[in-house]
Amino acid sequence: MFERPRGGERAVLVHLLLDGFEDDRDFTEFRELAASAGADCAALITGRRQAPDARLFVGSGKASEIRDAVQHAGAELVIFDHALTPSQERNLEAFLQCRVLDRTGLILDIFAQRARSFEGKLQVELAQLHHLSTRLVRGWTHLERQRGGIGLRGPGETQLETDRRLLADRIRQIRLRLDRVERQREQGRRARRKADLPTVSLVGYTNAGKSTLFNALTQADVYAADQLFATLDPTLRRLDLPGAEPVVLADTVGFISHLPHELVAAFRSTLRETCEASLLLHVIDASHPDRTAVVAQVDSVLEEIGASAVPRLQVFNKIDLSGEPPRLERDSAGLARAVWLSAASGTGTDLLRTALAERLRGDAVHGWLCLPPAAARLRARLFGLGAVVTEQSDPEGGWLIEARTSRGNVELLYRRYGLQAEWVRSGFDVPAA
Repeated sequence: MFERPRGGERAVLVHLLLDGFEDDRDFTEFRELAASAGADCAALITGRRQAPDARLFVGSGKASEIRDAVQHAGAELVIFDHALTPSQERNLEAFLQCRVLDRTGLILDIFAQRARSFEGKLQVELAQLHHLSTRLVRGWTHLERQRGGIGLRGPGETQLETDRRLLADRIRQIRLRLDRVERQREQGRRARRKADLPTVSLVGYTNAGKSTLFNALTQADVYAADQLFATLDPTLRRLDLPGAEPVVLADTVGFISHLPHELVAAFRSTLRETCEASLLLHVIDASHPDRTAVVAQVDSVLEEIGASAVPRLQVFNKIDLSGEPPRLERDSAGLARAVWLSAASGTGTDLLRTALAERLRGDAVHGWLCLPPAAARLRARLFGLGAVVTEQSDPEGGWLIEARTSRGNVELLYRRYGLQAEWVRSGFDVPAA
């Protein structure tokens, strides 16, 4: 009976083109996924079928070809660029006499390696456990089954049932912990809404350069590398814009074609930053050979997580590789709709700041306030909102302040922080009752 090996990174990759599927993904992305997981590609097996085989997915002839490649290369692992059913994985492992991993398991493994924060590790573990829950029967060939005859009556599936209960208990524990983390995130979101700080979320296909752009705009030190899913954990930073109020910029996990549903469900709290953003920056690799298909994949994931209605600004990155000049494109109404730049060199990032300021300046209010010494609390709040442009002290100990903020913040200043109409020199009209 076949016992599954515990390790091994030397892999044979299998990619089939199935009739009736529009997105026949090329081999490059599959190779990059395998390399990102740390696999040593020993061979690549390709083919075409009208439909997957119910038992082995690839059919007996192709399975024999894969087995020969495994034996010739001394591989310990076969990775399929497709989602396999638990029975197909089990049948393939018995036939090939080595471990078998499908596309979902491969991406989950990459995510497990990349997660750094407590929340990210919990989310990945939850996704892995959901994936494993349908595959517990694998690897338990040593367990006794009910058999007839004296001395042959074993405990049956007791160990497997115990494992299922332990797995369900662990899933419940992780969900409780993620609920606590989500409540903490919601407190942060409420604080930002209270301060009326817009959130701009970076989205895009994995390895499009989101983290590099995030670092270029905010001078942060988020890990960025030329690999798929280099960063998973969301990072938020304040971003000052010319002639507009500051915003919160959020860097999120990259998308990919056929993103596993287990990951979408587990990362729902993280992806909520995208759903509740004021604006999405869709970062696109301008040098990608199939840019249109990649954009369509991102649009599909955004629709799946409920963010399709959020306004979008396209950012075409890596123009240093594509040869395009930096530029800002506008629609027929004059609204900024696309920016071409290079995050690595910084070329065109000033155009992106200008476009962001234009898109988010809609309800900005600009004016002058003359505050008396008794209004120190109001002055502190103006600085807390990032609304102060310039400040001068007057001879009586007060302050002459040039401020710019949103109309919602102006209403907040009148209602909760005691802004008086006589302190306003220009702008900041008294809101209607």
